[in-house]
Amino acid sequence: MRALSHKTIVLLIGLFSLSLLSGCTNWEKKYQALLVEHENLKGQLEHERGEKGELASRISQDQQLIEELQRQIEQQRKTPADASGFGEGYDVAFDPDAGTITVTLPNAILFDSGKATLKSATSAELDHIRSVLREKYNGKKIDVVGHTDTDPIRKTKDQWKDNWELSAERALTVTRYLIQRGIAEDLIRAVGCGESRPIASNSTSSGKAKNRRVEIVVHIKG
Repeated sequence: MRALSHKTIVLLIGLFSLSLLSGCTNWEKKYQALLVEHENLKGQLEHERGEKGELASRISQDQQLIEELQRQIEQQRKTPADASGFGEGYDVAFDPDAGTITVTLPNAILFDSGKATLKSATSAELDHIRSVLREKYNGKKIDVVGHTDTDPIRKTKDQWKDNWELSAERALTVTRYLIQRGIAEDLIRAVGCGESRPIASNSTSSGKAKNRRVEIVVHIKG
């Protein structure tokens, strides 16, 4: 076998050195990439821990509010209307298990028969409810739920397909009114239930009047 020339040996050593250097460069790049990924994951973990801490704090505050309302109603014998801050004269129900406060407004206060337009441009009842929502329940989710009795629509049957549609439009009207006066859009939604959730018998005129209503439900729990 012929001996390798000096030039050949030098060339081979150079190529081997370049290969080592290239390998080092690749490992260094991989290390830097892993280091960046580690820092990103570390940041995400700290962010998630912070969010969990905020969530736990919010849940604790919500529970304290529920317990305080319950204490005022049971021990101080306040009505749900007074304990919740809406005040006497308002039909308010408090459900500690569900963590909800429900304010019920008869449709007669807000709407004419078969219509979904508020009787006047401003509503003292809705303005009061809005002020309490912003002062005491800021950041809480809200449902505006429309209900009707079982009577079919007669006077305005050309406007509404059925009671479902009418109840949904009334809920939307109240929802838009509250949004225009400062309630955040991402916290409130409109729901139409039609005649499906009566609270009284539809066999009497007084029962039907109770069933025609708009409920504003405040969700204390997240």
